[in-house]
Amino acid sequence: MAKVSVDGDNLIVEIEGLDKLWTLKSRLVIPLGNVRGATSDPGITKDPKGIRAPGAHVPGVITAGTFHIDGERVFWDVHDATNAVVIELADERYTRLVIQVSDPRATVTLIEQAISAT
Repeated sequence: MAKVSVDGDNLIVEIEGLDKLWTLKSRLVIPLGNVRGATSDPGITKDPKGIRAPGAHVPGVITAGTFHIDGERVFWDVHDATNAVVIELADERYTRLVIQVSDPRATVTLIEQAISAT
């Protein structure tokens, strides 16, 4: 699971627990100017993931790490699809972050308000 916050002009994504091991990341810092938007999307976990490098993928259990698909790099950290949020990025290492959060609606609202204020 991930925890999302805004600190000044940056979106902060903190990876929690053992997910740090699976994703090989503990924190992502993204300038708000590079965040295009966020949506709650439980169905995204059914989409093709691409090539995992590095990370873990056990269908129905965990999708975590960096995945390459159609020339894009996507970061995943999802156990429970019902709490999945997709964050679209521009001019970043990842084109999209697909993360599990405790409250998808509140997370999407936080991100959308932060990017509209910039």
